Amino acid sequence: MDIIAGPRMVYDWQFIALLIFAVLITGISKSGFAGGVGVVAVPLLSLKTSPTVAVALMLPLLIFMDAFSLKAWWRHRVDQLLRLLFPAAVLGVVVGYLTYGVFSEDILKILLGVFSILFGLWGLLKPFRGKHAMPGWAGAACGGLAGFTSFIAHAGGPPLNFFLLQRSLSKEAFLGTAVVFLAGINLVKLGPYAMLGLINVENLTVALLLIPVAWLGVRLGLVIQKRINGETFFTIILILLLILGIRLIVDGVT
Repeated sequence: MDIIAGPRMVYDWQFIALLIFAVLITGISKSGFAGGVGVVAVPLLSLKTSPTVAVALMLPLLIFMDAFSLKAWWRHRVDQLLRLLFPAAVLGVVVGYLTYGVFSEDILKILLGVFSILFGLWGLLKPFRGKHAMPGWAGAACGGLAGFTSFIAHAGGPPLNFFLLQRSLSKEAFLGTAVVFLAGINLVKLGPYAMLGLINVENLTVALLLIPVAWLGVRLGLVIQKRINGETFFTIILILLLILGIRLIVDGVT
C-alpha cells in the first residue's frame, strides 16, 4: 500500500482558533458528555487543512483524552456489549485501512449525516430505548461500521450510539461502555495510521502543545454531565446527532 503524504499545516489565526475549538469540544465529548459530537473536529479542521492532516493531528490527542476518560468510566463498562462490538470494530478498522483513499470522503460524510439525522428523529419522535433492542448481529454490524467511520474520520460515535441507546442502559453504563469502546478503537488505529505515514513529528508536536486544551475539555465534560439526569442526557445526545448530521451533509455537498 502506498504511503499517503498529506500537505503541511498552515498556522494562521483561523486555523489555530478552529484547532483549539475542535480539541475543546472533542475533550467534552470524550469525557462522555454528548456522545459522538466530537466527530465535528475533522470537518472543522478540514475547513483550513486537508482531511488527511486533520485525522492525523487528532489521533494523538484522542488517545491522550481517552486516558482521562478511562479513569473516570472504566468500572461502569458493560463487558458483554464490548465483546459483541469490539471484534467487529477491529474488522472495520482493517477495512478502513485497506480501502483508505478509495472512497470519497464527501460521500462518507453525507451517508453518516443521513444516518445520524434519521436516528435522531426516530429517537425523539418515537420512544424506543429498551423496547426494541437490536439482535446481536445488528450490534456487531454497528460495531463494524463504527470501526470503519472512526478510522476514516474519527466518527465512530453515531453508529455506536445507534446500538447502545436501545439497550436499557443507565447513563453510567452507557458512558462507560462508549468510552472504553472508543478508546480501544483509537489504540487499534495507531498502527495503521503509522503504516500510512499519517503519524509524524509535526502533528505529534502540535498535539503535545494542545494537551492543556484537551485536558480542559475533558474536565468540562465531566462537570457538565454530572449535572443532568439520564433522560435529559439521552435527549441531548439525540438533538446533537441531528445537528451533527446536518453539518456532515453540508460539508459533504459543498
